[in-house]
Amino acid sequence: MKFAAIIVAGGRGERVGGEIPKQYKPLAGKPVIGWSVEALRAAGAAEIVAVCAPEHADLCRNATAGLAKIVDGGPTRTASVRAGLAALEGDPEVILIHDAARPGLDGELIGALVGALESGAAAVAPALAVPDTLRRADAAGRIIEDVARDGLMRIQTPQAFRADVLRAAYGALSVDASMTDDIAVVRANGVEAKLIPGDAKLMKITYPEDIAMLERMLGGERVICVGNGVDAHRFGDGEFVTLCGVRIPHAKGLVGHSDADAGWHALVDAILGALGEGDIGAHFPPSDPQWKGADSERFLRHAAKLAESAGARIVHVDVTLLCERPKIGPHREAMRVRTAQVLGIPLSRVSVKATTTERMGFLGREEGLAAQVTATVERPA
Repeated sequence: MKFAAIIVAGGRGERVGGEIPKQYKPLAGKPVIGWSVEALRAAGAAEIVAVCAPEHADLCRNATAGLAKIVDGGPTRTASVRAGLAALEGDPEVILIHDAARPGLDGELIGALVGALESGAAAVAPALAVPDTLRRADAAGRIIEDVARDGLMRIQTPQAFRADVLRAAYGALSVDASMTDDIAVVRANGVEAKLIPGDAKLMKITYPEDIAMLERMLGGERVICVGNGVDAHRFGDGEFVTLCGVRIPHAKGLVGHSDADAGWHALVDAILGALGEGDIGAHFPPSDPQWKGADSERFLRHAAKLAESAGARIVHVDVTLLCERPKIGPHREAMRVRTAQVLGIPLSRVSVKATTTERMGFLGREEGLAAQVTATVERPA
């Protein structure tokens, strides 16, 4: 049977974090949505439509490598599927609708879905049984009742439909209706739906750790890389210093082309080192006037974005500040919080500590201060 596919990619993926939605993040060397597009093409899809948020059209176009038609989505999943249906140009017998955040799709499952329709089903979806004990709880977390799990299933995508059945169901649905999936749409129109065995690899990416889990399931190898960074700035005129994004009152300031935040400068170098991306000076040359007095948060966000674009995850950072004064202890927690916020990692993965040189050298003479940082990054091999 001739089939076409609609990939719903309109979500923002906020729980996964980062600067781009989860469906465009790298997964074992290719964008998440790219896995599904390639699987559908390899299985013989006559046409693929990817429905995305208008502001992410370029991201979606790049991530699908020209293999899908890009269409603006609507405010709900149901509205986005409507847009995808309207954009299909051919006359397929079967339409598959798939969530972009489920990259573990393969030809075997696609064949099973189409085969079920060839055998007489009008609508079919993959599903897995619920293996865990279920209990209902109230808002305070108190158990209210046990829930029998017999017959309960976790529904996955892609969901497959005879094209006439799906179009008729959407035609009968009110314009402002919003359904959780497309099986619900056809069932609301009196259509019987069938379930076939799903696949654990079709898990939906929801949280940051899901990407690492899927990479292992899909056979992607990852390695741990460690980078080191060192920076120093001399004292000059001023009334404060900025360290790890925190302004600390002091009788002197730090001299530098930007804000002279030695802690974050060393951290940027450490992340860049783990990524093999050179040093901070190569990305933000001190000879360039645009970086005069710049907030080092811009530098740190740049390093974090490079890591994300490379499919890497910053696992842990360890910052050591070397100075006699100012005293770091009272500001240590604020530095940890600011660093964790900018990098988008848990506070428990950020260490900030301080030491002195026992009055030895330029640090001991309070001519300046320095920072040494180690960054641990997990990245594709």
